[in-house]
Amino acid sequence: MKVTDVRLVPGLISIATILLLWFVIPVPEGVSVNAWHLLALFVGTVVAIIGKAMPIGAVAILAITLVALTGVTSDNPSTAIKDALSGFSNSLIWLIGIAIIISRGLVKTGLGNRIGYYFISLFGKKTIGIGYALALSELVIAPVTPSNTARGGGIIHPIMRSIAASFGSSPEEGTSRKIGHYLALVNYHINPITSAMFITATAPNPLIVKLIADATGSDISITWGTWALAALLPGLVCIALVPLVIYAIYPPEIKRTPDAKMYAKTKLTDMGPMSYGEKVMVSVFALLLTLWAGVPAMLFGADYAVNTTAVAFLGLSILLVSGVLSWDDVLKEKSAWDTVVWFSALVMMATFLNKLGLVDWFSSVVGNNIEQLGFGWAISVTILVGVYFYAHYFFASTTAHITAMFAAFYAAGLALGAPPLYLGLLLAGASSLMMSLTHYATGTSPIIFGSGYVSMKDWWVMGFIMSIVNLSVWGIVGGLWWKVLGYW
Repeated sequence: MKVTDVRLVPGLISIATILLLWFVIPVPEGVSVNAWHLLALFVGTVVAIIGKAMPIGAVAILAITLVALTGVTSDNPSTAIKDALSGFSNSLIWLIGIAIIISRGLVKTGLGNRIGYYFISLFGKKTIGIGYALALSELVIAPVTPSNTARGGGIIHPIMRSIAASFGSSPEEGTSRKIGHYLALVNYHINPITSAMFITATAPNPLIVKLIADATGSDISITWGTWALAALLPGLVCIALVPLVIYAIYPPEIKRTPDAKMYAKTKLTDMGPMSYGEKVMVSVFALLLTLWAGVPAMLFGADYAVNTTAVAFLGLSILLVSGVLSWDDVLKEKSAWDTVVWFSALVMMATFLNKLGLVDWFSSVVGNNIEQLGFGWAISVTILVGVYFYAHYFFASTTAHITAMFAAFYAAGLALGAPPLYLGLLLAGASSLMMSLTHYATGTSPIIFGSGYVSMKDWWVMGFIMSIVNLSVWGIVGGLWWKVLGYW
């Protein structure tokens, strides 16, 4: 009988990693002891998660405990425990959790199946066609959806799950590889690309515009149109490649579905008219999409803007009051509560790595070292962007990453002689594309990863492959496109 979830070897490797960084490797000059010790705990936590030393939520609890007991954020025990629990006050984390719970309504009411059958009736001849349907849906709503989490996790993901379920593909039954595994990867890897294509497609993009303007004394002020035009060609190329690349690496078991369109139409007929619950779910999703897209603020002014997490709570409240979801439904959504716990721990640790100055130190060291290599600006910028991009393995938030590193890396690139607008557009694209790397890289990732269709190994392998593809397209195709446009 199994009495523990602990896997000894990965657990020992995680502990050894923490002890090595804490006691053996000396603290670099310019880094505080507390910052280095927190890095040790963070790296050890990531190693434990990768090795599945324990369930991810359990690892998160241990990480929170260690941060509180070791006092790496504060010598005051009361402050240390407040710091350790601070991730739970992050509104993005609750947006993630509530979005997962809301998606439960799609399954309970049957609306999810109805949506799935409808998409299959349109694009059901081949699995790859369904992948492109999801991709195009993301692209259409991206310009008016400033939360990539709401877009990829709250809107597209429930549709993807419904399509997978309609083919009998589910993690619980061990049939993910039928079609769900493939569609989940497409669902996720389109999200960073659409986020990179519009200033309004993800929350940190306006911050990037401001940082670039500040660094250049407002000589470069990127408009919505400039950004969209610059990202148009590389974005469309990446969107075209994603379903194909994923299909080549992880082909679904079901490739051709010649009878799927007729089957889906028959199922829709069998389902009959929409039920009360389905109508409420449609209304709630329309409301969420309208508010997440910022339509009231666009029509009536900034005073009518609504926080995306508050909107998610509004949607859940309507489902509870209308009886579409019960409180038991909310309590039984274990993946939502698990996600809130582990994502809170990772966001907390990443946030304090920034506050304790470790990321600033890292950025300055990188810039100085690249300059000493003596390369021309093109190679230097390639190295610079690569370091900036892959540093996201240590972040659970794109906003935190951009806030901590963008300005320093942009300044370093300018000092290396890179054309200002070219460098800004390349780093701006990288700032969204880096979401592809991990299952904690942005708010969308834990929602899709939490659905269970993709293993952690497959997630990280596909993330690394797509990072190379996307960066290459943005740097080469994007660079040539920006040259044609006269941006550099």
